[in-house]
Order: sequence, then C-alpha cells, then structure tokens
Amino acid sequence: MQAQTTQNALQPTTSQDKQTISGYIKDAANGEGLIGVSVYVKETGTGAVTNSYGFYGITLLPGTYTVVISYVGYETQTKTITLGGQNVRLDMELSQEGRNLQEVTVSAEREANVKNIEMSVNRIDTKTLQRIPALLGEVDVVRSIQLLPGVSTVGEGATGFNVRGGSIDQNLVLLDEAPVYNSSHLFGFFSVFNPDAVKDVKLIKGGIPSNYGGRIASILDVRLKEGNAKKPELNGGIGLIFSRLSYERPLFKGKGSFIVAGRRSYADILAQPFLNNDLRGSKFYFYDLTAKANYRINDKNTVFLSGYFGRDVFGADFGFNWGSATASVRWNHVFSDKLFLNTTAYYSNYDYSLDSDLKRKEPNDFFRTDSRIVDYSLKPDFSLFLGKNTITFGGQAILHDFQPGTATAASSGSIRTFGLESKYALENALYIGNDQQISPRLQLQYGLRYSLFNYIGPGEAYAFTTDVPLGTRRLPITTVQYRSGNNIQTYGNWEPRFSAKYELTDNSSLKLSYNRLAQYIHLVSNTTASTPLDIWTPSTNNIKPQIADQIAGGYFRNFGRSRNEFEASVEVYYKWLQNQIDYIDGANLILNKFLEGDLLSGRGRAYGAEFYLKRNTGVVNGWISYTLAKTERQVEGINNGNWFPTRFDKRHTLTSVLLFDPANAKRWNFSATFTLASGTPATFPTNRFEYQGYVVPQNFGNTRNNYRIPPYHRLDLAATLQGRRRPSKRKEDNWVFSVYNVYARKNPFSVYFRQNEDNPRVTEAVRYSVFATLIPSVTYNFKF
Repeated sequence: MQAQTTQNALQPTTSQDKQTISGYIKDAANGEGLIGVSVYVKETGTGAVTNSYGFYGITLLPGTYTVVISYVGYETQTKTITLGGQNVRLDMELSQEGRNLQEVTVSAEREANVKNIEMSVNRIDTKTLQRIPALLGEVDVVRSIQLLPGVSTVGEGATGFNVRGGSIDQNLVLLDEAPVYNSSHLFGFFSVFNPDAVKDVKLIKGGIPSNYGGRIASILDVRLKEGNAKKPELNGGIGLIFSRLSYERPLFKGKGSFIVAGRRSYADILAQPFLNNDLRGSKFYFYDLTAKANYRINDKNTVFLSGYFGRDVFGADFGFNWGSATASVRWNHVFSDKLFLNTTAYYSNYDYSLDSDLKRKEPNDFFRTDSRIVDYSLKPDFSLFLGKNTITFGGQAILHDFQPGTATAASSGSIRTFGLESKYALENALYIGNDQQISPRLQLQYGLRYSLFNYIGPGEAYAFTTDVPLGTRRLPITTVQYRSGNNIQTYGNWEPRFSAKYELTDNSSLKLSYNRLAQYIHLVSNTTASTPLDIWTPSTNNIKPQIADQIAGGYFRNFGRSRNEFEASVEVYYKWLQNQIDYIDGANLILNKFLEGDLLSGRGRAYGAEFYLKRNTGVVNGWISYTLAKTERQVEGINNGNWFPTRFDKRHTLTSVLLFDPANAKRWNFSATFTLASGTPATFPTNRFEYQGYVVPQNFGNTRNNYRIPPYHRLDLAATLQGRRRPSKRKEDNWVFSVYNVYARKNPFSVYFRQNEDNPRVTEAVRYSVFATLIPSVTYNFKF
C-alpha cells in the first residue's frame, strides 16, 4: 500500500469550518483508478465511494478521524487523519489480497451490499468473469450478466438481453460512456466487449440516478482499463474459435498509459477445406479493436481517449455484415477538494449492409442495402461534495442521424441508387441529483432530469388515415416537407428519481426506489428475436416516446461465520410502460417510406420478485438467483385488445454459479453454471382446414402468443490449470477446459409447423435448436 497525504495550503479555513478529505484510490499493481471503493469514517458512521475515475471526497468538521478504505479483492487499509485548518489530499494505492487473507480482508467491503444506497444494481468483476464457464471457452460480458436476477434472453442466437420485462432496445449499453447500439458478435453468441480490456461492468435495473437517461429498462455501464501505468504488459489467448491479444504500458514517464486489444475469429479459415464448391470461399468471421489512452496533465487535470471498432461478416454468395465504431474523449478537472468535473464528447456509429453478391462474382449484377445510426454528443457532469450531501448536476446534448436505408442495384452494368431520406433529431437533457446522509442509518438519493427531444428537418412528415379497422395498414393522406433545422415535432418529459435506504441493523437494511424514464428512439423489428439488421427510428409526429415508471423495494442482509460470508437480497418491482411499439400483421419494415403506417402503439406492465444469495468466502463460493416475473402488453388491434404476454416473458428463471478452489490442488480451480427457465411465448395455430388437398393453418380468434415453447435448461463446466510460476520469469499462463451444454440438451429456440412429407394431411410441430449437443473447448491464456 502506498499513500500520499498533503495539506492544501491554497484553501485555508477557520476552526469552525468544515474541511474535506479527497483524492484518488488506485490499484498498486498497475495504477488503474478503482471504481466503487468504500471510504468509511468510523467516528461519524458516514463515508463515500469513489466515482468512475477513482475520485472521492468527504467533508467533516475539524478533528481526528479513522478512515477505512476497503474494496473487494484488495487489502483493507486504515488511516488516521487530523483535520485542522486545511483540507487534506489523501491519494492511496491498494494492493490485491493474498489467497490466504481472503476471508479476513473481503469482509469489510462486502458490507456495501447493506450499507450502499444502490439497489437493483449488480457488478461482476473481471476475475469472476474469467472464471465463469463460457461458450467455446471465451469469457463474455453479456452472456455473464444473464446469470444475474432479472436478466434474460429469448434464447441462444438472439442478440442483446432483456431486463425486467424490457425489450433489447430499452437497455442503454455504454462503453466508456459512448452508446453501443448492437452489443453482439455472431448473432449474440459473443459480445463486443474484449475481456482483456474491460475494467468494470455495472448493470443498473432500478433506482437509476438522474445522470442516466435515454432508455427505459436498464443501464449496462462498461468501463475500459486505462492501461498499466507501472510496467509494460502483454496479455492474450488462443482458442478454438478466435484469438485475442492486448498490450499496455506507461506513457510519459508514468504520467500516462495506454492499452490496445484486438480479437479475430477464424472459424471460416479452419472450415474452408471441408466446404463444397457452392460454399467454398464463404465468409463468417468477426474482428474488433479496442484502445484507450490517458494522460495526467497535473494533479487537477487528466484526459482520456477511448475507441472501439468491430465488424461481423456472414454469408456465401448472399450475405450481410454489421459493425460498430465508438470514440470518446473525456476531461477530468478537479476545481477544488469539493468540486469534480468530467466532460465527455463521443461519437457512435452502428451500420449494417445486406448484399446479394458478397463475393462479387457478377460485378455488373447485384443488389445491396445499407442502414446506419450515428450519434454525436457532449456531456459535462459535475460532482459537489458537501458534508453529508454529494450533489451531481450537468447536462447532455445528442445529435442523432438516422439513415434507415439506401439501396444500390446493378443490372448489366447499369447502377441505380435509391432509398429513404435520413432523419435527424436533437436530444437534450439537464439533471441534478443529491445523495444525502440523513443519519447514520438513513440515506436518501433523489434527483430530477428534464429531457427535450426535437425531431428536425430536413425531411418529410406524414399524416395517416384514422378511419381504418384496428390492426390494419394506415395510408398516408398528407405530406409536409421541412427544411434543414426546422422543427417537425417536440417532446419534453420530467423524469424524477428517488431512492432510500434504512439500516435495520449493522448487517441488514431496507431499500426503496422509484424512477421515471423516457426513451425517444426505437428499434423496429417484427422478428421473434431481434437481429443485427433491424432498423432504428426516432420519435416522430406519429411515434410517441416510450415512458416507464418503476417502483421497487428490497430487503438486504449479510450473515455467516464472518458476518459477511453470505449476502442475500429479495427485491420486488412493478413497472408501467407507455407507448410500446407493435406491428400490424404483415408489416413491411425494409425500405418502407410509410413505415409509420404499419406501426401500432400500446401499453405494457411488468412485475416480479428477484431472490439472490451469494457466498463470498471459502473454498466453495458463488451465487444462486431466482426470478419470478410477468411481462404483458395491450395493443388495440392485437389479440382483440386484450392483454397478452410479450415474446420475452419468462415466468421462472433459476441460475446458479459455483466457483471451487480446492485447498489441495493449488494449480487447479473449477466452476459450473446452471440455468433453468420457462419457455418463451409463441403464436401457434389453433386449428386448420383443408382446401383442394392443401392444409391451411388458422389461429382462431387471432390470439397473440397463445402457447409457450418447452422450458430451457443447461449445465456448463470449466476447469482452469495454472501454469507453473517461476520467480525468475514474469510469465503467467493457464489452460481453460470447458464444456458447454454438458448433457446435450436440445433446447428449443422456436417451434414451427410443417406438413409431413409422406402424408401431407399430417401436420408436424418441429423444434428448432441452435445448440443440440455438448460443445467442448480449450483455451490457452498468457500474460507477460
């Protein structure tokens, strides 16, 4: 542990004034700022946690105090500080705990489960991510968070994830504060986040602070490593599907650092010798590059630069590709020991293309469509530390550029380009929030956000017929042309936020939260599971913004031989949703100028209970979670106007993660995960009729999602063999052996119907499974 304590002579105070202890908490091994470190003052029973950059501030009356700094996986440190007439700057570096100290050092930080005001929040540290068994042995952020309560997916091969009854577009996925519009590679089998570059993963399902906005289900906040500021470091891994490599090192004599990490899959290369003539030359691969650099100008100013670029290519003669690119620049400025500013500017681009001739065998004859969404944003965010109050305030401006579709057609050398015009929107917000310690046991967090959305020109706005039967296509009756910058439609919403925590005892507490959120952009998809080729569209004069109100309450308790050996929680929630998008039967989403006439709007509701039990210490640890939930929607023109379950409704979900470190096997550790979930709803025909020998299925009553596919369950296992450590060498390595879907369960992704080939009058129900067998894998990881 290293500590630096300085008196701030620039800010003298009188003996009656309060003073501030502030500084940065970093990892002693690499100089990385640590997020969420608990800085606790014993004498007052109050404290603070470090922000996303490792900075904290505590304001106290003059006196002598015992400050305890604790963080999961690191040795807890205690420091005695005397506040006299000046503020104190306390920068510290924490060392990672040794294996034999685990039970002693972890216990203090684990109280955050009870003492932290956050609820409906889950964090997965990178060490745990690396232990969880994964598909083909590759660590994955998005698949790992699906093991947490309240998180689900419609099945293997579906992009994104669902949180508390929300669709995938209702999750705000951030990579170093820049939004990622598609977080998956290979149709959801892997995520875009390179685990070698990830520092922190935080999922917020409720009690969302006022500085977040733009989505109505959850926030997935992923932070990248800053790079080793102490020494050069090389990490990598070689697997069956793809390999990865990262390099990090100090810059400018330790005043900065950087990391660059890349991955590339090679299943297409390995498969080429086994492909026949028609498939030879097929492309199915992905790659990505992640980079970050930082430079500390002085004690008050630090700048960060982050970037990501990745792409998927899939197909033979006919195929498609999609990819994301983000870049963010951030400036941290410490105005004083009480005021901290982070200013972020980012660029985000998501695009895809569909190509009829991926190999360009016929360069004079092909058809290609392209679509994209581009964002530009500026966001100043202030933190003000005032004794028992931590006030956050700031704003954000986003320019959205929607390019819904451009098509290029070539025939006999003649090329024609056509498509839909771009759409533009400005999304702005102002917010303020306060984290207030009312007493040692009662803490409040409240705030208000105002969001303003302007759908602007250039572009066309349409009015549609209203005298058509519910659930049928509406036709345009008038068109109005708007010039660049002209306002077409404006929406504004107040978004209040509130959370409260009351400590019943030193190891138990009750928590309550409420939040309202508004979402002004929408993912348009009429498939059973969203794909990378879906379309993003803004709120318009015909599409209203989505609104969600959620209230949640929970009981949190730590117990066991070390008081915090186990942590447990029970949360219940209820969510009301407005202006949920749905579609008429036979909706046309591709290059449809009048798409809004095929859309319907309704309301939704989601409610449930989440149970979570985690063991933090011992040879065997891990967690188990169970979610009981229901998600419904009501749309005029669908299901006869009655409530129906959404496609991603799962009544029961049970997940467990087991981590085993046998004491007599120092080089081996083991892990297992198990998932059991209800089947998702689907719309099946209820009867059929025959006409001239043909069988025609029919859904009598036009009911939506009237059946469920069979339940899903799966067991995964993994074992890690650590390489032999030699004191004279810096190399660290390990082998990871894993088996996905151990007992080869044929989990259904969907069920469809067809006529029997031998007897056309017999209708068969066919179960479609993405993985119908066990999948073994081995990965070699190294570090220099």
